[in-house]
Amino acid sequence: MNTIALGPSFLDPDKLISTFGLIGILVIVFAESGLLIGFFLPGDSLLFTTGLLVSDGKYISQPLWLVCLLLWIAAVLGDQVGFLFGRKVGPSLFNRPDSRFFKRENVEKAHEFFEKYGPRSIVLARFVPIVRTFTPIVAGVARMRYRTFVVYNVVGGFLWACGVTLLGHSLGQVRFVRDNIEFILVAIVLISVIPVAIELLRARSASRKRAARDRAESAPGRGRNRASDDRP
Repeated sequence: MNTIALGPSFLDPDKLISTFGLIGILVIVFAESGLLIGFFLPGDSLLFTTGLLVSDGKYISQPLWLVCLLLWIAAVLGDQVGFLFGRKVGPSLFNRPDSRFFKRENVEKAHEFFEKYGPRSIVLARFVPIVRTFTPIVAGVARMRYRTFVVYNVVGGFLWACGVTLLGHSLGQVRFVRDNIEFILVAIVLISVIPVAIELLRARSASRKRAARDRAESAPGRGRNRASDDRP
């Protein structure tokens, strides 16, 4: 099965799976779920491709139920590590300087996502690239109740790791999907970034409105009128 690399060739799901097998998949899912350096990894397309390859047994010989269980555990443990890291690092994370593998804007986006959806963000973020890596860290920084985090983490990890893998396995039985797998993977990535695109557009629109309002308030005429209105 040949797929289109949706980024650098070394991140092509088919190549990753054929090279590292199930162990490599588990490490990637763990890293993307809660390590700062894992935000660029191809989680959604990797899980989907894993489901496809389980169905033909070419690179993954383990049964589907075991693969899903191990992926679920890896996803949950990744978020646990991210949460504990956030608790340990605390607010200083937001003051950390940008580097090649760290951008503060990614943490800020995850923070906005967490503030908007509350505990549900732990589940919803699983399906949003980049945000899913930083949300458990932000939850730790925000001192979210640990018991609540664990519940949402277990549920979110199951829906994402098992759900996307089972979807890939089910659709892998359809000949049209197998014959057009490269376009299916592209579609998955595009669909997964829609929420991010919407939030970026909303943030940009809000920023433009604030800038326009600030310019209007700082205009000389507006300032004089406001000053005259304040006179007795």
